[in-house]
Amino acid sequence: MNGFYKRYVKRIMDFLLSLIAIIVLSPILLVVAILVRVKLGGPVIFKQERPGLNEKIFMMYKFRTMTDERDENGELLPDSVRLTKFGRILRSTSLDELPGLFNILKGDMSIIGPRPLLVQYLPLYNAHQKRRHDVRPGLSGLAQISGRNAISWEDKFSLDVEYVANVSFIGDWKIILLTIKKVFVREGINSETAATMEPFKGTKKKRVEI
Repeated sequence: MNGFYKRYVKRIMDFLLSLIAIIVLSPILLVVAILVRVKLGGPVIFKQERPGLNEKIFMMYKFRTMTDERDENGELLPDSVRLTKFGRILRSTSLDELPGLFNILKGDMSIIGPRPLLVQYLPLYNAHQKRRHDVRPGLSGLAQISGRNAISWEDKFSLDVEYVANVSFIGDWKIILLTIKKVFVREGINSETAATMEPFKGTKKKRVEI
């Protein structure tokens, strides 16, 4: 049953729910877009290549949350400087993720699944972590309701793979409802040591004592 859901029903549910969400939330999308343009400038939509199902690269959409401030050498300033108060509000309320609904509509993403990360991380995953690409990436996922940016990369990947191994209709709806709750509580938005999340540098292999 879960296999049937994963292969056929999940994509249909994603398409219908994302379409309904875009229609219902269109006034909010418009207001946020105007505020981003006024407070942060253009472009309003942040676009970035991310790996999706089977590591296929797609263009992910989000509302812009950072400025383009640079130092005297033309290098971007740290995230903590470029992430404004308004940008923090967008992230803490997850309003910056709303354009991702169009990624779901197109089939690049799913409502629930491992979050799509940076392309540069692909060579750093071990065999276990690579399994997170066996399903479409999601707007939210098991890792997001379990701590989001406040948990370690290794814990996050373990939760991603746990999700991949147990995809189900009931499981997806539990994550959807818990995601809504998390958005209102505004938990785990940032890590304890950075404005966003520290870059993933690979998982160190444990030394085996002989």
